Amino acid sequence: MSQMTALGADWWNDSGVPDELGEAVALGAVGGTSNPVIVSQAVKAQPALCHPIIDRLLAENPSDTEDDIAWKLIHTLARDAASRLLPVFERTRGAKGFLSVQVSPKFYPNLELMVDQATRLAELAPNIAIKAPATDVGIAAIEEMTARGIRINATVSFTVAQAVAVAGALERGLRRARLAGRNVDAIRPYITLMIGRVDDHLKRVAERDRIATSPGVLDWAGIAVFKHAHRIFRERGLPGTLLAAAYRHEGHWSQIIGREVLQTVPYTWWTKFNVSATVPTLTLDQPVDPAILAELRAKFPDFVRAHDENAMPTREFATYGATVHTLSQFLGGYGDLLSSVRARMLPM
Repeated sequence: MSQMTALGADWWNDSGVPDELGEAVALGAVGGTSNPVIVSQAVKAQPALCHPIIDRLLAENPSDTEDDIAWKLIHTLARDAASRLLPVFERTRGAKGFLSVQVSPKFYPNLELMVDQATRLAELAPNIAIKAPATDVGIAAIEEMTARGIRINATVSFTVAQAVAVAGALERGLRRARLAGRNVDAIRPYITLMIGRVDDHLKRVAERDRIATSPGVLDWAGIAVFKHAHRIFRERGLPGTLLAAAYRHEGHWSQIIGREVLQTVPYTWWTKFNVSATVPTLTLDQPVDPAILAELRAKFPDFVRAHDENAMPTREFATYGATVHTLSQFLGGYGDLLSSVRARMLPM
C-alpha cells in the first residue's frame, strides 16, 4: 500500500475500528469510511472495544432507546476515528484526512430526515464527510447538504448514470453555497462507486437466469463501470472525486489505481494487498478488454444500465437490483447493531 501511495494514488481505510484506521494511516491512508454493516461488524469482531462503550452509554443514559444508544456509539467511534485522521487533515490544509459517516439507512425515503441528521453528524469533527444514498431522494438531499456547506460522499451507487446525476446535484449545491457566501473550496465532495456490488448483482442475475459466461468476465463489470465514469468526469471536469468501494478480489484494487481517484479498501482486503506479489502501477486509464465488454453488453442488460450514462433514468436508481440488495443489507446491518445494543440493555 505504501508503493501505491508513492505513485500518488490515495486510498482510505474502510473500517469502523479506530485501531485499524490508525494502522492504515501509518501506511499512507488519507481517509476512512463506515456504514451500518461495518459498525455492526465492529461490535461483533471487537467486543472488548465496543461493549464497554455501550455499557458506559447505557449507564449515562438510562432512559435512551436502543436507537439512541446505537447512534451514540456511532458518534463515539466516529469522533475517535476522525481524531486519528485529523493530523492528515491539518497537514494537507483540509485537502485530505476525511472520515465518512453514513446517515441512517432507515431515512432513505425522506430528504428532511437525511439532511437534519447530516447536519448533526457533520458537527462531530471538522473532517467529516456525510454518506447519503444516490437514489432520487438521496441525490436531492445531497444537493441540499452541499448548499449548506456539508461535505458529502454519495453511496449506494453503482452506475455511471448515478455518478453523473450526483455531479449535477453537486454543481447545483455548490452554486447555491457560493451564492450564500460559503467557502466552496472546503467542501470537497466524493462519489462512491461500489464496484464489487456491481459484480455481485450480475452474478445473482446470471444464477437466476442461468446465463453462462466466460471465466472471470463478471469480475470486470465494476472495474469497467468505474473506468468509464472516470473518463467522463475527466473529460467534462465534473465535480466530485470518484471513490471505489466494495472489494471482492485483487483486480478491484490493482486495475483502478490512479492519481485522480480514491479507493476505500476494507482492512481485511488491504492487509492482503499489502503482501501481494503484484507491484502497483497506474492502471486507471488502461481499457478493459473489448471482448469482455462485448460479452457483458450482449448478455447483461443490467451491465449496460450500469455502464452507459443515459441507460437509466433517475427514478430507476432506487429500484436497480444492486441498490435494492445494498439498502436491504444496510437496513439488516443496522438491525443487527440494534440487536447488539439490546443484548447489553437486556442481558440474559
